[in-house]
Amino acid sequence: MTTAVGSPRSLAWARRRESVSRFWRAYRTHRAGLFGLGGLALIALIALAAPLLVGRDVQSVTNAPGTALEPPSSEFPLGTDQFGRSLLGLLVWGARISLTVGLLAATLSVAIGTLVGIIAGHYGGWFSTVIMRITDWFLVMPTLVLAIVLATVMSRSVWTVILAIGVTSWPTTARLVRAQTIAVESRPYIERARALGGGHGHIMTRHVLPNVMPLVLAQTTLGISTAILTEATLAFLGLGDPTVVSWGGMLQDAREAGAVSSGHWWYLAPPGIAIALVALAFTLCGRAIEAVLNPKLGVAR
Repeated sequence: MTTAVGSPRSLAWARRRESVSRFWRAYRTHRAGLFGLGGLALIALIALAAPLLVGRDVQSVTNAPGTALEPPSSEFPLGTDQFGRSLLGLLVWGARISLTVGLLAATLSVAIGTLVGIIAGHYGGWFSTVIMRITDWFLVMPTLVLAIVLATVMSRSVWTVILAIGVTSWPTTARLVRAQTIAVESRPYIERARALGGGHGHIMTRHVLPNVMPLVLAQTTLGISTAILTEATLAFLGLGDPTVVSWGGMLQDAREAGAVSSGHWWYLAPPGIAIALVALAFTLCGRAIEAVLNPKLGVAR
């Protein structure tokens, strides 16, 4: 009687499913990580359902339902802005832009950093030295200043903000991935792969990249919170897209309306608290992922 043996592809998928299952079992033991994940899921659901919850007319200045700077009431739970628009509706709609910018900018940043780190760690020598000196230059330069310069010289749009954040915040990821790449390539199976004829592309994509992906995943999660804060800062400085609603843009509008000096706290508090909560949630998730992938960190649960 013969025993049925699955194909290599089915066995690979089975191993991946088992890895995901082990990761989730370990992740569930971190209460802070679960709290952050639950908060992110709720905020993401609200952002996706924004057209159904508040509608697109909430952004209209000409059809604003209230008067300027109304305090919180039963009709407007968070008050109104300088145009009479509901701040609750703007807060819900602004979550779409803030989360989108954070996700895409962090993904771009980590992708650049991973590519640079793997190439520098794999080839080594003078080539790696040159790449690392360029990385160090970006690392010592203030990320926010570079992002402001890019956002100033380019057209004001959401994609400009994403590009400005992504191309200025990759050096930390590059250094981490380079160090991990050097550690991976010192293992015996890499030497066996080279002896069997594996080329540079095969080594980097089939052996190095899968081993650095856990680090990349954790770095992406942590980078999203930084990207959201940077987007809010750029919007607050007036360098965001004026045609869309974001949490940073709401803070900029509040500053222009004189909400700080006039004591209209309900104009400032909601977007500021939303930015802080989302950044905290992503940070909690990132720390939990780091603890699962590297138990030696000893992150509190």
